[in-house]
Amino acid sequence: MCISATVTGSTVEYVLQSSGSNTVGWMAMGFGSTMANSPMVIMWPNSDDSITLSQRMASAEVMPTVVADPPRVANLSTSLSSTTGSQPKFAYTIAANSDTLQNVIWAFGTVNPDSSSVDANLQQHLDSGTFQLDLTKAISSNSSDTSSTGSSGIPLQYYQKLIVAHAILCVVGFLAILPAGALFARYLRTVSPQWFKGHMTSQVFLAGPVIIAGVALGIEAVVKAGSKHLDDTHKKCGLAIFVLYFVQLALGSIIHWFKPRGTSRRPPQNYLHAVVGLLLIALAFYQVRVGYRHEWPAQTGRDPLPKAADIVWYIWVVLLPVIYFAGLALLPRQFRQERMSYKVPQSSDTVRRDSTER
Repeated sequence: MCISATVTGSTVEYVLQSSGSNTVGWMAMGFGSTMANSPMVIMWPNSDDSITLSQRMASAEVMPTVVADPPRVANLSTSLSSTTGSQPKFAYTIAANSDTLQNVIWAFGTVNPDSSSVDANLQQHLDSGTFQLDLTKAISSNSSDTSSTGSSGIPLQYYQKLIVAHAILCVVGFLAILPAGALFARYLRTVSPQWFKGHMTSQVFLAGPVIIAGVALGIEAVVKAGSKHLDDTHKKCGLAIFVLYFVQLALGSIIHWFKPRGTSRRPPQNYLHAVVGLLLIALAFYQVRVGYRHEWPAQTGRDPLPKAADIVWYIWVVLLPVIYFAGLALLPRQFRQERMSYKVPQSSDTVRRDSTER
């Protein structure tokens, strides 16, 4: 959905319009930064093509209830509303307040209440978020878009700054430091016995603090924005990747400290460690793309990142595997070195006993 606002004197006209990607059950917006205690305007279409406008409020993240005497009364604007077509829109007017940068919460559901009553029960929203409207922005002469058009000039809210910091740290940790450590191991393990120190330093002591800090900032951003935890793909995948990172560290520790003896074969955990490492970086690529393409505009109401972000992502997602898989040419030499290290050396007592028996 898209929310736009037009200020005319002492009145503000809001339009809530569907993007057409889902069936409209109901659409809503509220004045505030959290669901709790924010005055809301909720609208839905009825079977007779009329539109119900319901002003509500909630004390927490529960279904909001009707407010008999709202602080500002909203009036349905039938001339700008439409229930037909693939992108229905609902409009209303309300008295302006002193806000110039207006905090807005939004939500929409795909299940219609099947009742025109203002106190009809609503099924939980499919998606929700917060953003900010600049009510001082002039309407462009060549567009009917309003103050919701373009968000680059609007100052970042605190939770949005946290999201930016979270994104930067997680990108650096998962798509720069971790791949650097993997490449360090792939290219130097057959050259120097000190390769493991560099690999461990990169994956644990450099990547670890950056990743933990990035995830912590993301959690704080969710709390400050009043959003729900683990309510979308990005958040769920982020938790899975975070857990997988520590699983990978545990596998690396097991491989390093518990080396098999008496065999010339590579142990299964070594292969598992390599597969998990590649899976971790692949998931990180997916997570970053979902973050900047979908999560950022959904959680903030701001414009998506410019096309340059896509270009950088595409270059890195191609270049990194090419560099890594080119290093697989060193595998035969690596396997020969590993077979030599797995052999059990004979002690001097064993050698002496064998020569006596002969």
